[in-house]
Amino acid sequence: MLNKRIGLIALGIFSATQAMANDQAQAKGFVEDSSLKVLLRNAYINRDYKDGNPDKAEWGQAAIGTFSSGFTQGTVGVGVDAFGLYALRLDGGKGRSGAGGIDFFKQGDSGEAADDLSKAGAAVKFRLSNTVLTYGDQMPALPVLNYDNARLLPESYTGTLITSKEIKGLELNAGRFTAESRKSAEGRDSGGLKSINVLGGSYQFTEQFKGAFYASNVEDVLKKQYVNFNYVFPLATDQSLTLDFNGYQTKLDKSYAELKNAEGQDNKIWSLAATYVTGPHSFTLAHQRSTGDSNLGYPYGGYQNDHSRVGDGGNTIYLANSYWSDFNAEDERSWQLGYGLDFGAFGVPGLTYNVAYVRGDNITTATSTGGTEREIFNQFKYVVQSGPAKDLSVKVRSSVLRVSQKSSDYNVSGNEVRVFVDYPINIF
Repeated sequence: MLNKRIGLIALGIFSATQAMANDQAQAKGFVEDSSLKVLLRNAYINRDYKDGNPDKAEWGQAAIGTFSSGFTQGTVGVGVDAFGLYALRLDGGKGRSGAGGIDFFKQGDSGEAADDLSKAGAAVKFRLSNTVLTYGDQMPALPVLNYDNARLLPESYTGTLITSKEIKGLELNAGRFTAESRKSAEGRDSGGLKSINVLGGSYQFTEQFKGAFYASNVEDVLKKQYVNFNYVFPLATDQSLTLDFNGYQTKLDKSYAELKNAEGQDNKIWSLAATYVTGPHSFTLAHQRSTGDSNLGYPYGGYQNDHSRVGDGGNTIYLANSYWSDFNAEDERSWQLGYGLDFGAFGVPGLTYNVAYVRGDNITTATSTGGTEREIFNQFKYVVQSGPAKDLSVKVRSSVLRVSQKSSDYNVSGNEVRVFVDYPINIF
């Protein structure tokens, strides 16, 4: 039924739009259109937990190399994508590693984190017109399967993904992945994923209005659907109002619900954010709400082999109120007030600042109802604009998270600091 619906939608859009120019007809060649990039990343995360919980911190240096070939010429183009990752632990350990939310270096059987880790992957790709089929190791970025690149090293997945852009404004995706490489461990299937199927697409209806629908099926874990509507209202010169709606509907498989001792199987979570931009200033008001009978709230990401979560990517949460806390508990309702400033208007191009206050209430746990949590988020980011260090970025963010006693089964209070220094280098 899902495949039929998407097919009918695509057919309707096809009849009302014009086909795009044939990308493969413009192919420059395997070597001529290839690129090799290296990202040097120094990352540090410190979590000062409260209520007697031990503090956690990790620090490391990474090198992330990515190669992307062009496509061979002809009706069907052939190419290769590859990556090589290496990370060195700098913090010295001393019992502060092992936080699931940091996860730079996975702890071994002895309880000690690895001193370093390395891995590599590659995928072959085929292009016909504006449709690309990729098979192998990939880093998919879809609303229902989005790899985590917010730590030291990124996650990756092994499988097949088809991306089609035959119609102007329309992108369709379909894929199946059968292995997940954990960001903190070596090996192609260190995450323990059985399989995940993904299907969906996005369409730019007008210059201001865009929508998307996606679905996924994580084997023996859950089925998930996602919907998005985004509308930009131009108001005046340097002024706009953006409304962004995101929603997920999730149903746990019975076997997984029993494994996790879940009291129910269903969750619905959505967020609506309104962002007003005037010159260098942006103001955001957002509301997010979680409903359903599952005491797990909205489940996503993590790894199946340690039963922590579900295995569909650490960034698979396209919701407004996701910072340190995701505000995704059972029955939780949350509000956000946010502000952003671009210092380029004041003579400091490349420097930005963001602050947000989020408060959640009505949290239900196995032992209580009516719990609350609140978070204050701050972030400065600076990107070097010119010179030998051009594009080097420094990002410093902090979060102050406080969770009520009633919500202690869901989350934990603490103060977090993250410092990331990224230096991208284009080899060719």
